[in-house]
Amino acid sequence: MPIEIRTCIDFLHTVEKLKCRTRHSFTTNGRQESVADHTCRLALMALLCADNYPELDMNRVIRMCLVHDLGEAVTGDIPSFEKTDADERTEREAIADLLGALPEPTRSDWQALFAEMEARTTPEAKLWKALDNMEAVLSHNEADLSTWIPLEYSLNLTYGEENAAFSPFTAALRQELRADTERKLDAVSKRADADGCSDTGAT
Repeated sequence: MPIEIRTCIDFLHTVEKLKCRTRHSFTTNGRQESVADHTCRLALMALLCADNYPELDMNRVIRMCLVHDLGEAVTGDIPSFEKTDADERTEREAIADLLGALPEPTRSDWQALFAEMEARTTPEAKLWKALDNMEAVLSHNEADLSTWIPLEYSLNLTYGEENAAFSPFTAALRQELRADTERKLDAVSKRADADGCSDTGAT
């Protein structure tokens, strides 16, 4: 049945927290990225590459992009390299509670989306996950290197490679993003070497 106005507003109040929950990356102006920032651009990525996948249900992929982090409105974001099995269970419980407030058939439709994303056996779910990983790499490439933690110097070169192997397009996207990371690290290294030479010359 159609969603009631009050139910719609209450649900949107809850997921407004996605604007407030921050992720482990920063924007080009130095602001810490929100979960909503990530979700928005991920959906745009799927829309942008839709013509590369005429055989897929891209509307379903975009829906996955939009809802995949809903649980983080409750739990907050935990970086992939810190997330535990217990964290995963807590997020699944948060999603179940959120979806429980929705009327049918929306509830069942969204539950099916989450089940599909968790199983990750359909081409739509595989593409969603590949793009999800690539958006994170892209965000780190855009962030100032001073915001990176040590492990990200190597992680950003390889993160999501297995998922990106899903298709020629996502594999090529991963390769290009790796090249961008390498250029970013190389440029910083060259500046550091130049600064070192300047300091030596001044003494």
